[in-house]
Amino acid sequence: MATAESLGKRISLFSMAVSGILAVLKLIIGLLAGSASVVADGIESAGDVVASGFIWVGLWLASKPADDNHPYGHGRLETLTGLGVGVGLVIVGMAIVGRSLNGLGEVHAPPATYAIWPLLASIAVKSGLSAWKFRVGRRIGSSALVADAWNDAVDILSGAVALAAVGLTLYDPGRFLAADHWGGATVGVIVVFLGFQVVRETSMSLIDTMPDVETMTTIRRSALGVPGALDVEKCFARKTGLRYHVDLHLEVAPELTVRDSHCIAEEVRNKVKADLPWVADVLVHVEPHGGCECPPHGFPECKRRTPRLEQGSDGQR
Repeated sequence: MATAESLGKRISLFSMAVSGILAVLKLIIGLLAGSASVVADGIESAGDVVASGFIWVGLWLASKPADDNHPYGHGRLETLTGLGVGVGLVIVGMAIVGRSLNGLGEVHAPPATYAIWPLLASIAVKSGLSAWKFRVGRRIGSSALVADAWNDAVDILSGAVALAAVGLTLYDPGRFLAADHWGGATVGVIVVFLGFQVVRETSMSLIDTMPDVETMTTIRRSALGVPGALDVEKCFARKTGLRYHVDLHLEVAPELTVRDSHCIAEEVRNKVKADLPWVADVLVHVEPHGGCECPPHGFPECKRRTPRLEQGSDGQR
């Protein structure tokens, strides 16, 4: 069975090939037909090739195993790749706007009718490619692949805008000659907006934003499925690439020996990893169920305390 990283890399390579063919077609036909909108869409598709290349490299680096200097693995490189795609989209979008508005007030011949064909082909192909990347990217938890799927979704929108602009220009060149230029500029604005959105989403992962409540509940439920695991006091998770690293405070019966408590903790760790393939590892901290009070010096006098009644005002022990 293919790993998440290898599947993502294969999709990125296929996407590079498709985007490359579409970019060449749109640039050549756009220049021959004299359409600013088609050329703008071709530049955007060329940017897709670069974006998919970055994602392939990021997934390749993220698949490297953990080592002494990177005990949590190299998964963050995949997220950084997604961030790079977002920044690249902003730059490409701004370039498209400038290129499309160049010569806006000049009088020139309208674009040729055949300019619409690469746009129609692009909309059809990118619709399938975007849906595929969204489905796989969300299943394997790849921020970069989802970012690339949004990039393809913008291709669909930008292709539709370019198609409408070229159509208006062909319908009535006298009134709508500038529509082709404005259509190209609109494509650029859409790309810039998407770029900022991708930057925001990937940045949230880089600053260790907690997963949604449903994800955390799933982790807790799996941990409490082990006999002897009485409660989960705290549970934190941070995403490193395609998977999560979990920190879990597990409550067990206070009468258990250290050996027995450790065995339960190890079973919890193994069960969570087996139940949830998107969890890379679990660090389990064992606590006595109900908590305890210990004097400043020594532990022989340590005694049980009433559960949950002596918490601080912030609810933390």
